[in-house]
Amino acid sequence: MGVYETWIVPRLLDLAMRNRLLDHYRQRTIETAQGLVLEVGVGSGVNLPLYGPAVTRVVGLDPSPALLRLPSRRTADVVVPVSLTRASAEHLPFADAGFDTVVMTWTLCSIASPLAALIELRRVLKPGARLVFVEHGLSPEIKTARWQHRLTPYWKRISGGCHLDRKMDELIRSAGFEIDAMETGYMKGPKPWTFMYRGSAQ
Repeated sequence: MGVYETWIVPRLLDLAMRNRLLDHYRQRTIETAQGLVLEVGVGSGVNLPLYGPAVTRVVGLDPSPALLRLPSRRTADVVVPVSLTRASAEHLPFADAGFDTVVMTWTLCSIASPLAALIELRRVLKPGARLVFVEHGLSPEIKTARWQHRLTPYWKRISGGCHLDRKMDELIRSAGFEIDAMETGYMKGPKPWTFMYRGSAQ
């Protein structure tokens, strides 16, 4: 990996994730977590201060060592124990059926093999446990979707592998999850980047 991917992209991602327009989605997702939580793509730790007393511990996972150095700045505001692990979501270093909740916030767009990662997440969740998520992805509007398909090959090169055109609900169902709640719609901003999927699955 070059200087751009190693040092610049992590800081750009941290800046993007601190966008206040995301706060509503982030809060509504995190507040449903409970028990032992695996947060996939913990990144710079923006979510960590939002976990409440229903959570016993958060295991934060990210493949980027540069991003994993950043959460320590936010641990002073965290009320639950946190441990950080460098690994990819496609190859989780955890035993089967160990977690009560998996949290993903704007993560699935940049995982190289999203279906493999989701199958791994099913493996480490306890029976009946939940995946809670908020992701951006493919719009149902044909014109916007066409732009997403056109832009993605260029966008992913400068944004840490982010795909604008993944249909998140189909990916989640393809891995064997049953979505029990989901809201979709645009947030404020350019349409190719702002179609959101927020929900939960078992």
